[in-house]
Amino acid sequence: MNLSQQFINGLVLGHAYALIAIGWTVLLGVARLVNFAHGQMYMLSAFVAWYVVSRLALPYLIAFPAAMLMGIAVGYVMQRVLLQLTLKQDLVSIMIVTLGFGYVLQGAAALMFGSTGQIFETPLSRQEIYLGNIWFTYQDIAIVIATVVFFAALRYTINRTRIGRLTRMVAEDPHLAQLAGINVRQVYLGVFAFEGAAVALAAALVAPRTPILTSMGFEELIVTFVVVVLGGIGSVLGSYVAGLALGFFTAFFGALVTPAYTTAAAFAVLIAVLVFRPSGLGASTEGR
Repeated sequence: MNLSQQFINGLVLGHAYALIAIGWTVLLGVARLVNFAHGQMYMLSAFVAWYVVSRLALPYLIAFPAAMLMGIAVGYVMQRVLLQLTLKQDLVSIMIVTLGFGYVLQGAAALMFGSTGQIFETPLSRQEIYLGNIWFTYQDIAIVIATVVFFAALRYTINRTRIGRLTRMVAEDPHLAQLAGINVRQVYLGVFAFEGAAVALAAALVAPRTPILTSMGFEELIVTFVVVVLGGIGSVLGSYVAGLALGFFTAFFGALVTPAYTTAAAFAVLIAVLVFRPSGLGASTEGR
């Protein structure tokens, strides 16, 4: 086994997992809500990015704003539908509605783009780099760099800006924040839009590494769930660390044992971590 290659695979996978999950992390941290349509939002955004490049023959850079606009639009519609449930913190109804919304998105994607899988090639994914017995692409480099920059900018925004202070106040106590004059509804709307934009950005970057399928949403949801829980609810830094940990675990477990049981093994690790560290890897609220 080439340990150096598996390290590179784990590094890229870890950054991809962290980027895919960050929208849900912020949603949980601010609105204390779960979105079981998160994986389908990723899937739909991936198809949009693929369509822009492969069917419309537009530059790859155009795929990013196109996918993010789709993600923001879906997030906006979801929040308008879920607004009253969000304000009431009716978690059971929200879980059911978002689960149903995910299946609606999956059906819509099948109608628009077809049910067959698609291969998303970009100028970056076609450029390969060989360093001895190590192989990767410029797409992999872009994923790592974009994730680091995105997480750094997000932490700065949350910890150092007025928008960050408002979101932290809503996260701590939405009713008290509303009494203080903060428009809680706008904050929730902004958080849902951010989740859509973030998962769309991840889709435009990560989708070229794997086939795009209408059924891929559930797999992405599982990855997101593991990262968010391992990282600690609402912890930005924790999600980054958890994404890296899951990426390395997936790469080395698949190479040393078998890829068939990677998901089951990841959940076994998740259970063990929660038993010994219930708050997750990002226990500090500073990571939010």
